[in-house]
Amino acid sequence: MNGIINVYKEQGFTSHDVVAKLRGILHMKKIGHTGTLDPDAVGVLPVCLGKGTRLVDMITDWGKTYEAVMLLGTTTDTQDISGAVLEKKDVHVTEVQVMDACNSFVGEYDQIPPMYSAIKQNGHKLYELARKGIEVERKPRRITIHSLHINDINLTEENPTVTFTVECSKGTYIRTLCEDIGKKLGCGACMQKLTRTRVGQFGIDDSLTLNQISA
Repeated sequence: MNGIINVYKEQGFTSHDVVAKLRGILHMKKIGHTGTLDPDAVGVLPVCLGKGTRLVDMITDWGKTYEAVMLLGTTTDTQDISGAVLEKKDVHVTEVQVMDACNSFVGEYDQIPPMYSAIKQNGHKLYELARKGIEVERKPRRITIHSLHINDINLTEENPTVTFTVECSKGTYIRTLCEDIGKKLGCGACMQKLTRTRVGQFGIDDSLTLNQISA
């Protein structure tokens, strides 16, 4: 087969896992994914097959849309709730302050990639260094937040969260965006949940799980 399958990546799978499972389902080796999704994240992962693998770099460059849930008052070493908690703070912010902080990131900004990422530096993936307790200086990368729409603000004491939809350029880490918004608010934040709803023209409504593809 030659072409692209719009895969719905389920929780617990790495993007590499999806490719490995598709190789078994489709009985072919030449398969490549178009951009890493964290194991805890779900959603759209276009996967290229056969001659379609020539399109991997092009699709990786396309803009993406995510729906994220940000947990206020908690910072972790991985910038999401799967990591070790570094600090907890009481959250004393208003809805207006949350909206202002979120809106301030719309446009271009220099984002420092997280240590827990697959970016290579001096031949080593950053997450491999992070697991050994090594932190290295990372160069900021210019990314673009095309739009950020707040869907829900819940400032209850036990679970202060903000749910938002963000359209962004390639290379944007939503975990890092959550942490940066938390810093701006002064209470800290991490990502609680992430769904990628679109990559270029590929939307979540047209995506297929591995079980559906197998069937």
